[in-house]
Amino acid sequence: MTARAVRESDGVTVVDPLHVPRRARERMRGLLGRQALADGEGMWIPKCRLIHTFGMKFPIDLVYLDGGHSVCKVVEDVRPGRLSACLTAESVIELGSGAAKELGLSRGTKLSIIE
Repeated sequence: MTARAVRESDGVTVVDPLHVPRRARERMRGLLGRQALADGEGMWIPKCRLIHTFGMKFPIDLVYLDGGHSVCKVVEDVRPGRLSACLTAESVIELGSGAAKELGLSRGTKLSIIE
């Protein structure tokens, strides 16, 4: 399934397509096996506070969201073979490295996830 993420302050779509894994197998696979993410592309993982990049082939940015879809933490340029967590998060968006800064995503930014 795909969705898109819109920044509420100005209505700009910041991530499209936003892949949403629905099955356990899709969630476990995540971005494994992919060579990269295209510009504007991301993956939103609901009910997730911990991400690993073991087996990944490229670095990613992580945008952790609270229950109201406000950004509570951004971790940039997470290299393969790493762990990252945010215990206050309810979900996370995975983006290509450098995309979070380019899109102006920082703590407090509120997003709408449109499915």
